Amino acid sequence: EEGSFFARGLGSEPGNILHPDEYVKRINTLKKFGLKINIYDEKKLKKLGMNALLGVGQGSIRGSYLVTMEWNGAKNKSNPLAFVGKGVCFDTGGYSLKPAKFMEDMTYDMAGSATVVGLMKNLAIRKAKINAVGVVGLVENMVSGNAQRPGDIVKSYSGKTIEILNTDAEGRLVLADALTFTEKKFKPKLIVDLATLTGAIIVSLGSEYAGLFSNDDKLSKQLLEAGDKVEEKLWRMPLHKNFDKLIDSKNADMQNINYVGGAGSTTAAQFLQRFILNKTPWAHLDIAGMAFSKYGGALNSGGATSYGVRLLNQLIEDNYE
Repeated sequence: EEGSFFARGLGSEPGNILHPDEYVKRINTLKKFGLKINIYDEKKLKKLGMNALLGVGQGSIRGSYLVTMEWNGAKNKSNPLAFVGKGVCFDTGGYSLKPAKFMEDMTYDMAGSATVVGLMKNLAIRKAKINAVGVVGLVENMVSGNAQRPGDIVKSYSGKTIEILNTDAEGRLVLADALTFTEKKFKPKLIVDLATLTGAIIVSLGSEYAGLFSNDDKLSKQLLEAGDKVEEKLWRMPLHKNFDKLIDSKNADMQNINYVGGAGSTTAAQFLQRFILNKTPWAHLDIAGMAFSKYGGALNSGGATSYGVRLLNQLIEDNYE
């Protein structure tokens, strides 16, 4: 439960308190539990070529970061399980500005990253007998004279180019670089990413289920079963090459949004899948409807929920320890 409480604490902070610079400091406190933490600041990210992630944060006075947290609890040096989280500490939408009515909730747009951080704390505290790595991309999506424009084209860490048609389809840009980096650096057995990625998933599933998208049936089954056990439910949604045409761009390898054809949460997942380059078993959890609660429930009085910490802990206990 420690990890859930930590994640909920992070998720509950307003954007003026938990900006990326502060978030990095809080993650760093977890070193004392035995996590190996590496912080990639803007200088390092530029050198690596993480232009998709950097573009999202370039309008903010706060720094942008990629942070890795490693837990090596297995007896051998086996490849880790990897968990990747979207950490947009506040999301105005950028120049593709959000309506005021919905903007206040965007302090929760880092919920996926909070779950990953909470999970890693949990694994360290209980001395889990596995190797795992958590990777979070931390940015603030703001409007300024230096912010990204609709129509900009960026070259991602993978080398693929992206046309930014909408600056509010930013979470997938952060995850694109984080996913490729995670796969390349850690060669994980599997990757699970979590993100408050699309409003479209709330249209589909409300606040009862998170959307599950995956390239791997076995991993999907394990996640669905773990979710049912801990009452953090998932519903599998389609991925299919026929959706790809909706995000193909005339000016770059892809565009970051589709304005025609619907299927907003699926096209976002198809976009992410393009950054899994080595066929690693991968699952994407779109938790936009689950990250915070206006009403509260049996386990939560409302606000940030830490959805996913218990689910992923159960996945690990049941299948990988």
